[in-house]
Amino acid sequence: MNSVIELSMSSIESTLGTLPELGDEATKSLQAEFQRAGLSDDRKRQILNAIDNVNRPGFRLSLRAIPRLMKPVTWFPPMWAFLCGAVSTGKSLIDYWDVLTAGLILAGPLMCAMSQAMNDYFDRDVDAINEPDRPIPAGLISKSASWIVTIGLILIAFVVSWLIHPYVLAISFASVLMSHLYSGPPFRAKGNGWFGNLVVGLAYEGVAWLTGSFAFTKGVPSTESIFMAVIFSLGAHGIMTLNDFKSVVGDKIRGVKSIPVQLGERNAAILAVSVMNAAQLTAILILAARTSWLWASVALGLLLCQFPMQRLLINNPRDRAIWYNSFGTLLYVLCMMASALGVRP
Repeated sequence: MNSVIELSMSSIESTLGTLPELGDEATKSLQAEFQRAGLSDDRKRQILNAIDNVNRPGFRLSLRAIPRLMKPVTWFPPMWAFLCGAVSTGKSLIDYWDVLTAGLILAGPLMCAMSQAMNDYFDRDVDAINEPDRPIPAGLISKSASWIVTIGLILIAFVVSWLIHPYVLAISFASVLMSHLYSGPPFRAKGNGWFGNLVVGLAYEGVAWLTGSFAFTKGVPSTESIFMAVIFSLGAHGIMTLNDFKSVVGDKIRGVKSIPVQLGERNAAILAVSVMNAAQLTAILILAARTSWLWASVALGLLLCQFPMQRLLINNPRDRAIWYNSFGTLLYVLCMMASALGVRP
């Protein structure tokens, strides 16, 4: 077993040109990390093949792999946030069904998909370890082909944004810059979980919420709606922290300072739920200040329902993080909608 691990680590170090030179102590630490992760021999071989694929020359574009590059499972949060922003304006969604439809397409299948494709390009070395079956590490889409997909999505998104409103085009342009700020050089915000998770939270929740508000008001949304967008963006920092649990092994190898890597998994889980709870509690206080008692009560009930789930998460964060992101986070986003309903004019 040790010889297999040593072979894997030697191959990884020689193939990844960007991997810093490691001393004996660091190498042993990484070998132990593979052992702790319980990687099978097949998984190690898959990782080594993925590392070869990410920088292999040539143009490859499997049409069947494009949806995987765009990662539809990630589209829901910004589409939901757009819907919350639209609801917060008090406008009729039925009367403005065309704006609603265009905005949802913009938030999910265009802007979010663009950010995923861009992130896959810049994250290809990390994905080779964490998710070797992603399209680029799997050899289905080359680096150059991934940029064609990304730029195509950007151009279509800009056209749709302009058709909705020039304000929305400006927001979309800012979103593209935020995507590059998060994934690409020279800043690569995701290299540090404190900053990177903040950028993603603002893009996925805040920017999408404000896009919905601007699209329906054709002007500046209400102060309460803006506050809610900011509050739930900050709370999403916790959601992004939980999402980092699946990548701890690769993050340690690549030197990505995610919150679980920096604080340890239990402390990271405590921080994540605390941030999410603080955002929801602040939103509830705003609703109470507006005397929106019904929606404040609904939001409070949703928050209280999360507490038992959070205890399970904290007691076993590694195994429960994905589970909580599926079920506990659902209650968080329902609290977002309750807050949007509560701040309508």
